[in-house]
Amino acid sequence: MNSTKPVIVIAEDSRVQGKVLQQRLIAAGYDAHIGANGELALELIRSLKPDVVVSDIEMPKMTGYELCSAIKQTPELRHIPVILLSTLNEAEDIIKGLAAGADNYITKPYESSFLIARIEDLRSSPLSVEENNSSSTNVTLGGRSYQVNAGRQQTLNLLISVFENAVTKNRELHRSNEQLVLAKEKLTAWNSQLESLNKKLDELNNRMKQDLEAAARMQKSLLPNESLDAPEIAIAWDYTPCNELAGDFLNYAKLDENTIGLYVVDVCGHGPASALLAVAIGRVLTSVVSATSLLVRNDPFTGKRVVTPPATVVSELNKRFPMDSQGGLHFTILYGVLDIRTKSFRYSCAGHPQPVLLPRDKASSFAPGEGFAIGWVEDAEFDEYLLQLSSGDRLLLYSDGVPEAMDANLDQLTNERMLLELDSSRKLSPAEQVNHIRNVVNKWCEPKGPIDDVSILLVDIL
Repeated sequence: MNSTKPVIVIAEDSRVQGKVLQQRLIAAGYDAHIGANGELALELIRSLKPDVVVSDIEMPKMTGYELCSAIKQTPELRHIPVILLSTLNEAEDIIKGLAAGADNYITKPYESSFLIARIEDLRSSPLSVEENNSSSTNVTLGGRSYQVNAGRQQTLNLLISVFENAVTKNRELHRSNEQLVLAKEKLTAWNSQLESLNKKLDELNNRMKQDLEAAARMQKSLLPNESLDAPEIAIAWDYTPCNELAGDFLNYAKLDENTIGLYVVDVCGHGPASALLAVAIGRVLTSVVSATSLLVRNDPFTGKRVVTPPATVVSELNKRFPMDSQGGLHFTILYGVLDIRTKSFRYSCAGHPQPVLLPRDKASSFAPGEGFAIGWVEDAEFDEYLLQLSSGDRLLLYSDGVPEAMDANLDQLTNERMLLELDSSRKLSPAEQVNHIRNVVNKWCEPKGPIDDVSILLVDIL
């Protein structure tokens, strides 16, 4: 080696611990190298002839004891001091180290400054030739015999290191006892306040429970709650929230005598903030003519109800609910209007999954549809799409909680599997088909259940 820095070889099978120790030794001015196990470390030692070896004990292929023995039994290496990193829980550990020829011990966990001081002590007082060639002694401990080759200096180093470890641990214990006494004093003071705090907590929990129940009732008001007077179509739906306050909701309503409005909304996230945003969205997606409704308005000249085009509805939602003013929340929506006379469905898609067309006598397929989520881009433009349906056709609107449902291995249900399930259940009634899809999702997500809200809205053209 051309380096003038002291060379250290670290034998450590934990990549993280080895890297941390290497960086600390390098920062202290050493040229440190890592062997990921005992065999690799021995190769480095033979090649580098380091000043000191620092070895963990529990390692694959070759333990720290075996590595130390290999070093001490090699004439050109036996002068190299070996520090074993050990817990030193048993007296037998010390004898094993002596039998292997270890020069020093450090108990884990340790401070890097403590290890560096040991390294420097060993470098400043190397073992003599006599020490390295000392005669062996037979030691029996716990019914087992050990051949100990350590000389007087090695034994003294060992005793000093054990004593220093004991002193260090004793200081740590003393500090811990002092901290325990202080903690007990604080605990006594805190216990006197705990009863009143618990009462306040109970009051807050009761208030929160009432607020959550009220929010859940408001969310339920966003779902269909009355039958549809439209003999030309049949509608079935299902909504399964993943927790009490979810972000999905769906609805449909008759906007005028010939037009049905349908939508599925998915607010990002869950909890109170998402639920409140969902309620705010639901209030403007009402079929009741009002100053805030986006779906219908009264013509000021004729007094007749006018149905707002889907692209206009989505664009207005984007203006009213910018993400910056909603605390970073945004939502997706698929909104469309179905003309029950012509059986045509006009719709706009804002970051939401495309609708699925289920023809009477063909395989299911995705209809076109794309666009930014609501609130992402100011003044975004949204396209409007047209589907011409026929008697016997069905149309599915849904949330991404269906195709993106995950099983225990985090594998998604996928769009392809969803289409196959729709085709296989095509002969069922609308309500039965919706139940089938819901059961497929629930079974796929066993045992924990869906982690996202699941919304399904199925329209059957009669």
